[in-house]
Amino acid sequence: MNILLFGPPGVGKGTQGVRLAKTYGLRHLAMGDVLRSAVRDGTPIGKKAKTFMDAGELVPDEVVVGLIEECIAGDRGKDFLLDGFPRNVAQAESLDSMLDRLQLKLDRIVFMDAPEEELLKRLTGRLICRACGFGFHRHYSPPQKSGICDHCGGELYQREDDREEVIADRLRVYQQQTRPLLAYYARQPGFAEIDASGAMDEVFERLKQVVSG
Repeated sequence: MNILLFGPPGVGKGTQGVRLAKTYGLRHLAMGDVLRSAVRDGTPIGKKAKTFMDAGELVPDEVVVGLIEECIAGDRGKDFLLDGFPRNVAQAESLDSMLDRLQLKLDRIVFMDAPEEELLKRLTGRLICRACGFGFHRHYSPPQKSGICDHCGGELYQREDDREEVIADRLRVYQQQTRPLLAYYARQPGFAEIDASGAMDEVFERLKQVVSG
């Protein structure tokens, strides 16, 4: 079973994607991880992506699609879960063409959504340990001692891209570029929409219902 999760920033695609992939034995393909891995391993497409990153430019759609194809085609026997890709309709069209070439398909396409105020609360509350990288949340999983990591005693900090003004801009970009995917995928077989607000376990049960159905 091949699954695509999409939705706004902070809706829980990454967290729930990891859980779903583990539950169903899928390869979890998160765009950020795929990009970092290709650059680190020095693959041909990774080197191409790095030239844009080093120049401070966005990685073009065709390179992003090439990174995903490299992963899927390189492990044809493993079903996958896509998280954070595609980000726009052009990427979605390229993904469809690529899957056709590989004689593969998306079995489930799940749109996760939540009210904007909840997304802001989730995103602006994240805290990361400078020493070990472990993540906490001010509201949902706070550290035992304010500002201190429970695991290693390191200092907790908020990433620059988790500040409220940055988050507001990310949500604006999502509405312009990624939200149109809803209309694109809503008419395709295997599409489902779920309410991703509330507790993580509740959202996971909703996901399992639409994936298993």
